[in-house]
Formats: sequence, structure tokens, C-alpha cells
Amino acid sequence: MKRAVCLQHVPFEGPGAFAHLLETRGYQVERRLVPAEGLPEDAWDFLLVMGGPMSVNDPDAWIQAELAFIRKAVQSGIPYVGICLGSQLLAKALGGKVSPGSKLEVGMTQIRLTPEGRQDQAFRTAPDPWEVFEWHGEVFDLPPGAVPLAANEVCIQAFRYGPNAYGLLFHTEMERTGIDTLCCECASDVLRAKADAPSLLRQAEPHLPNLHAWADKLIAHLTASSASRR
Repeated sequence: MKRAVCLQHVPFEGPGAFAHLLETRGYQVERRLVPAEGLPEDAWDFLLVMGGPMSVNDPDAWIQAELAFIRKAVQSGIPYVGICLGSQLLAKALGGKVSPGSKLEVGMTQIRLTPEGRQDQAFRTAPDPWEVFEWHGEVFDLPPGAVPLAANEVCIQAFRYGPNAYGLLFHTEMERTGIDTLCCECASDVLRAKADAPSLLRQAEPHLPNLHAWADKLIAHLTASSASRR
């Protein structure tokens, strides 16, 4: 059986819809809460890196270890999907810069594909413009050699490095329970964004099936790419 590693940074930001999408393609998903449990010995066949409220610029030793782990996995060609903090970790691991954004983006946000995104094997299937779910305050500069795939007036929202490493600042995996939990665990962000939990959920819920359908296309693309490497 193929194995996918899912790196979590807090218990309440797990793989969401990605877990089912990988399992239906024959992957066993191994979850690691990195700050508490450390890193696995190997990234195996697929590396999924989730979000979290911390910054990649924090001085914690586990962050430096995870950056090195990600760099090694991506440079070896293992398919990679980084969500929110996972995209920022990818950017920094490859030489990009992560810094505070001009605003906190929480809830449904509209983004647009770049010209490169419209040609990308996964992103060309996405709507343009695209309503996505976000929860972040920091943004990244593109690392050297990366391809921008989507953006809005705030920042670059997604990029690809090489053929099969994707960093997404937004959440295509998010489920209703995940939004509920984020609103509880990160209530201060909701206040800073001048939002409220019921409105965030009400606005997001109609979009979740479409976000999951696109996530399925991304996983299909990357797992097909992984199979072709064997």
C-alpha cells in the first residue's frame, strides 16, 4: 500500500477532505502532530502539510527541522501539497520570504488565476475568478524557480515548484466541522476580521462541494504523476 504523510501543527487543522481523496486512491494516510510528536523518518509517497496559527519565522527548533524535511522531500520529487502554513513552509524551505500581509484574510475570498495558472495541469480546471476559503495573516514571496498560479490584490495565493509541489494559501480541504472548530479555536482572528462564526459558515458552506471537487482533481493529478515515476 502507498503511504501519504500528513504533517499537522495543531490538532484542529487536519487533512479534511484530502484524507478521503488519498485513501480512495489506495494511500494509507499517516498523521503527525509535528510540534508534539516530531517528524517521521520519511515522507514516503506523498507529503501533505497543513496549516496552523504559528509563523514559519518563529524560532522553534521543530520549524527548522520541518523546513529541512520539506526541502529534502520536494527536491527528491515526492508529490507535495501545502495548505496555508504548509504553503508558507514550502516557500521558505525553497528560499522564499514569509512576512505579515497587508490584511487578515478570513472566510470566503475571491482570487484569480495567473496566465501560468491557466496552463497548469491542475489549476486550469479551477474557476476564474474563484471563491476560496482562507484563514491567514502572513504571505509569501515566490521562491526562486517557482511558478505563480493564483493571486488577488493582497498577495500571491498559490504556486508550483517543479512538476508536482503545490503551495496553496487557501483551504480546499475545509469541511463544515473544520470551520466550526477554527472559529472556536481562533476566535480572536474572527474578531480581528470583523466577522462572526455563523456568517463565515453560512458564506462558506455552499462553496465546499466545489472546493472538494477541485481538490479531487489536484490529488488525481499528483497521484497520477507519482505513479508515472515508478
